[in-house]
Amino acid sequence: MKLTEKKVDGKVVYDGKILKLEVDEVELADGSHSVRECVRHNGGAAVLCVCDEKVLLVKQFRYLYNRELYEIPAGKLEKGESPEIAAARELEEETGILAETLVPYLNIYPTPGYTDEIIRVFFTDKFTVTQKKPDEGEFVTSEFIPLQEVMEMIENGVLCDAKTIAAVYKYAFTLKK
Repeated sequence: MKLTEKKVDGKVVYDGKILKLEVDEVELADGSHSVRECVRHNGGAAVLCVCDEKVLLVKQFRYLYNRELYEIPAGKLEKGESPEIAAARELEEETGILAETLVPYLNIYPTPGYTDEIIRVFFTDKFTVTQKKPDEGEFVTSEFIPLQEVMEMIENGVLCDAKTIAAVYKYAFTLKK
């Protein structure tokens, strides 16, 4: 049995700066119909930056969770922007670090039940320190934290960001090989 769904009809409910909300009618694999609420998003890019088994984390207030969160540096893609350029831009803006190399590391589908967002994570351990260039209204701190401490932050629920957890776990797993 094929598991595909086919769009039959749809409408745009909201078209904003960051996302678009569409409501689609789809035909399911068995021929019946259903509705899909679809958040369309340009995607994001992030960087796992490591130095001497220390992970670069940023901390910033996230309004929707009403708390400060630890994350790897990341941001949204501008329309038509390459993920690698976005990753380099966000890393430098948020932390003042200019990557000499960015290696594709991991693609994350953060919530596949309702959005087409893909976060492309890059890896670097080759960089130079420059000047932070935060966006207007962006308040971010950054620091390198030992991998073991980051793992404890994850285990203790201090670090809850999915892209960061996935990237850090992949890195830790790679070190054990």
